[in-house]
Amino acid sequence: MSSNERKTLLITGASRGIGHATVKRFSDAGWRVLSCSRQPFDEKCPWPMGKENHIQVDLSDLASIGRAIGVVKERLESEGGRLHALINNAAISPKDENGQRLDSLRTPPHLWHTVFTVNFVAPIMLANGLIEELRAAKGSIVNVTSIAGMRVHPFAGTAYATSKAALSTLTREMAADFGPHGIRVNAIAPGEIDTSILSPGTEKMVETIPLRRLGEPSEVAETVFYLCSDASSYVSGTEIHVNGGQHV
Repeated sequence: MSSNERKTLLITGASRGIGHATVKRFSDAGWRVLSCSRQPFDEKCPWPMGKENHIQVDLSDLASIGRAIGVVKERLESEGGRLHALINNAAISPKDENGQRLDSLRTPPHLWHTVFTVNFVAPIMLANGLIEELRAAKGSIVNVTSIAGMRVHPFAGTAYATSKAALSTLTREMAADFGPHGIRVNAIAPGEIDTSILSPGTEKMVETIPLRRLGEPSEVAETVFYLCSDASSYVSGTEIHVNGGQHV
């Protein structure tokens, strides 16, 4: 893909798991990938120009998000000010001191605020802040929700689950609002995906999943890529469940 044809992706939470696999999928297809993370660029990430295209940002801090939007705009100037895809993948799910889920009785007020800022507020701030760049490319937004937003999950805490349920609803609202600008907005809701952050006991859940296995990060990445490609040019406002039938 020549530089004139190159498309650009902005993704949050790219350093591991689903985000890592998604960056690899887009990078392999010739996309320029801008990554956002609270941490500095990880040298273990094997995609071209990764360090140069990384933006360090604390998504729990509104001022930091605003500054990051300004940096992204500057980085996009070399691409004609166009952003072809925004993937809101970053999320946090705090545990207690024993590594157990925090339910609605035990989640302290400050964690509700932090979780919703990262998981829910940051996606809409980034989308609103970059709407002109997305409009110029007739771009696509993909919000990463979760099966935990649909049912009580044994490992995901209440703040995480409700923030993902809110993000699912926000996806529909955004599809209605961004659609007239030529921007498609969809969501994917992963289930149990085989990553390094799986909680102990997840293997027992496999017996209840119709496909009887965990999902692979690459399978989620393929779905994200589809939603940002011309193959899904008339798909907007939907949420795709990537969970082997776990939600049925």
